[in-house]
Amino acid sequence: MAGPLQQEMERLLTTTFAPTRLDVSNDSASHHGHSGDDGSGESHFSVTIESAAFAGKSRLERQRMVNRALGDIPGERVHALAIKALAPGE
Repeated sequence: MAGPLQQEMERLLTTTFAPTRLDVSNDSASHHGHSGDDGSGESHFSVTIESAAFAGKSRLERQRMVNRALGDIPGERVHALAIKALAPGE
């Protein structure tokens, strides 16, 4: 079951981008005991998102859009966030 931070991320990304595909994966268990593991079980995530909002945008622009949508979560509330943002058909 998804933890509260993962659920918040899913809600924010769904509201902002109306994605055709969204996968927020909690990778924290594989980083247990490593730098950035705060013991919460929600410190490392991967996001794969597909949305028309990313059409015509560079990889960097897409990552910035996702980070903006997540507000204070990246860098403050989670240690690491891997983002794969796609336009439909990619």
